[in-house]
Amino acid sequence: MKILKIGATWCAGCLVMKPRWADIEKDNDWLKTEYYDFDNDKEIVEKYNINDILPVFIFLDKNGNEFIRLTGEIEKNKLIEIINENKAK
Repeated sequence: MKILKIGATWCAGCLVMKPRWADIEKDNDWLKTEYYDFDNDKEIVEKYNINDILPVFIFLDKNGNEFIRLTGEIEKNKLIEIINENKAK
């Protein structure tokens, strides 16, 4: 599983999510995540049809297929639950 995180410097929710993700990634070193900036990484923004409602978290399976997309501020416990339920993907 890989998680794409799309955010922006002007996004308040992105700032809220940054330390949540840092904690999750620290506790789950097997987890692959990639951060993309909405304003600078236009190729990814276009590929995944991201609008200006941020942050966006796209969960990809082993084959690179999207299976979950979350938008906005997500509680840490909810993210951990989703990650644990989909570890094998």
